[in-house]
Amino acid sequence: MLFFDSLFYVLWRGIAIGILISAPMGPVGILCIQRTLYKGRKTGLYTGIGAALSDLIYCILTGFGLSFIEEFLERNQNVIQLVGSVVLIAFAIYLFKKNPAATLKSQSEEISHVSPHKNILGGFLFTFSNPLILFLIIGLFARFNFSIPEISFYYYIAGYLAIFAGAILWWEFVTFSVNKLRAHFNVRSMWLINRIIGVVILLFAFVGIYTGISNLVQG
Repeated sequence: MLFFDSLFYVLWRGIAIGILISAPMGPVGILCIQRTLYKGRKTGLYTGIGAALSDLIYCILTGFGLSFIEEFLERNQNVIQLVGSVVLIAFAIYLFKKNPAATLKSQSEEISHVSPHKNILGGFLFTFSNPLILFLIIGLFARFNFSIPEISFYYYIAGYLAIFAGAILWWEFVTFSVNKLRAHFNVRSMWLINRIIGVVILLFAFVGIYTGISNLVQG
């Protein structure tokens, strides 16, 4: 790949992965919304930054893990894309069924005012304590074919920075929206967000299944 082609390849995929990792409205999303509603947008955004840092670490761990089996990935790219798409479908179904407020710890509702670095740390620990996010990351990496041998390592540095940027963009959007719609925001809104995100993930998954099956048939 040429320089700009390779850079564009990892950048847009990184941003998309960062957004899709952060978007599901789980406990950290509820925490971010609560802090935005009760303590202001900056407090909620700091929480999102902590969550984005945690997601970035999991992405790097996943990337290094996948790099050890590059030859396997190259030989089985279409099958892996199909498996990754199935994982995304399972995650989308989970979003449709999950009550976003059910797993939120009650003590999170009583967090007193803390400094920015403590808000970031809180968001980080809240997200890092859920290693199941690795399954979503593996699915997204496979679906977007994020790890391919012909791209140099330094492109992936840009890609991981793009993942972090995508996550921050999502939390910027969430805190901005919640702040603007403060008077109208409730748990029903979170249910709606989960369903919209679930539909988006399903669309990506179905496209991945179609692409994988087509390539297998043609191969």
